[in-house]
Amino acid sequence: MGDLVGVSTQGVSVVRDVAGLTSAQVDAVLSDEAIAFVAGLHRTFAARRNELLAARATRRAAIAAGASVDFLPETADIRAGDWQVAPPAPGLVDRRAEITGPTDAKMLINALNSGAKVFMADFEDANVPTWSNMVVGQHNLSEAIAGTLVHANPDGRRYTLNETIATLVVRPRGWHLPERHLLVDGTPIVGALFDAGLYLFRNARALRAIGRGPYFYLPKMESHLEARLWNDVFTAAQAELGLPVGTIRATVLIETLPAAFEMAEILYELREHSAGLNAGRWDYMFSTIKTFASRPAEFLLPDRNSVTMTVPFLRAYTELLVSTCHRHGAHAIGGMAAFIPSRRDPQVNAAALAKVRADKERESGDGFDGSWVAHPDLVPVCTEVFDGVLGSAPNQLGRQRDDVQVSAADLLAVRDTPGAITAAGLRGNISVGVRYLESWLRGTGAVGIDNLMEDAATAEISRSQIFQWIAAGVTLDDDGRPVTAELVRAMLTEVLDELRATVGEAAFDGGRWKDAAAVFEETALGEQFAEFLTLPAYERID
Repeated sequence: MGDLVGVSTQGVSVVRDVAGLTSAQVDAVLSDEAIAFVAGLHRTFAARRNELLAARATRRAAIAAGASVDFLPETADIRAGDWQVAPPAPGLVDRRAEITGPTDAKMLINALNSGAKVFMADFEDANVPTWSNMVVGQHNLSEAIAGTLVHANPDGRRYTLNETIATLVVRPRGWHLPERHLLVDGTPIVGALFDAGLYLFRNARALRAIGRGPYFYLPKMESHLEARLWNDVFTAAQAELGLPVGTIRATVLIETLPAAFEMAEILYELREHSAGLNAGRWDYMFSTIKTFASRPAEFLLPDRNSVTMTVPFLRAYTELLVSTCHRHGAHAIGGMAAFIPSRRDPQVNAAALAKVRADKERESGDGFDGSWVAHPDLVPVCTEVFDGVLGSAPNQLGRQRDDVQVSAADLLAVRDTPGAITAAGLRGNISVGVRYLESWLRGTGAVGIDNLMEDAATAEISRSQIFQWIAAGVTLDDDGRPVTAELVRAMLTEVLDELRATVGEAAFDGGRWKDAAAVFEETALGEQFAEFLTLPAYERID
């Protein structure tokens, strides 16, 4: 790739007021050298990123006009090839239980100490991109790698890292998100390049010194060309930092419907840097609705709580993911168990654990090499289930799943999803979406709601289902009312009144409820489908 373009701070401006850090800590994270490095990444790759985002819009317009969605004929040789990705990197051989969460110090410590094999530290859906969250998160990651991260609770409890901790993997923001607090030649830096580049520059050598490497989870991709861009970023960054090719490893979240048709191609593009694929189930549902936003009646989904991973189109997606990964020597990682155990209610706790166990038994039986959980208390059950299948083996890479044959029609069998569209489902989407957004606008991106750990995908599914139901002219199965913007606004008013009564007048007025309702209404009831809810929400933070 050659040297990065413009590795200097000329033409770069960065905000250095960061709540939660001393000025010396800010200077350490946002050093001139680090800022020059990420600016060089932006200058080298931002134009290609912009072209690829435009290609997404072109593709959606073609689908809206009736174009089919299918596997790419021009890459058939890659899908049929017998190539292999790089062998698993140190710390990524055994991934039977992975935990996810944001990058605040307490979460980092608890997750790294949880007994999980891997912790995905999240700068994306479980994080709100306030400037403080992004910069303090980078500081915390470096402290964790050095083993010096501590957290003191107001009640006096002190949290420190254990001697043995999970392998750290970082999820940067998706290609679509900007970072407006760092301008390069007058333009906000690409958020993904800021997150990944800063983490690489600050930590790659320290990670190698402890027998690990800079590992990533890559979100929201829609094509193998986007994976190729990431691969070129990694190659250029390694050359600039003097790191061997393959030092960086990345697991790709297959959480968009277009990407499901390019799984093999995505692995191929990243093969020197690949660590596998993950079934990002919640965003996948949202992406399915978004992909066919202009054809809602053809791809109608019922209440989201009835859309389980056993329905035909999701079953096809997960089985194809396992077979594709294992054919090419890559790990297949299962989706999120979002249930939150209750330490106060034994019945709620038992129900949550039973659902998690059933989910992980399905995944381990299908050949997944590990899976995600959202809470430390769920690590033991995930580990136990995968222990039962793996035994002393670190993974199931040898299980090829040659029995899997998935067609485009199988991946698109959305209308075969059983379930009803109900008033309770509509109200639930409004309530959960608004409650999550209110927390997000106050800076918290991982939120416990109704015994589930929710992230931005929650609000995306909630508002996109409402958009789809209105566009499709749906009537509620239980009471026969048509789903209209007027009905949604009336329910939204009722939900807000209930929340005001629940939290109290002072807390309601002092919160971000009105802003949350405005963002939800804008993205659920707009004339055009909003690409991402977080884009208008981002304008309302900081």
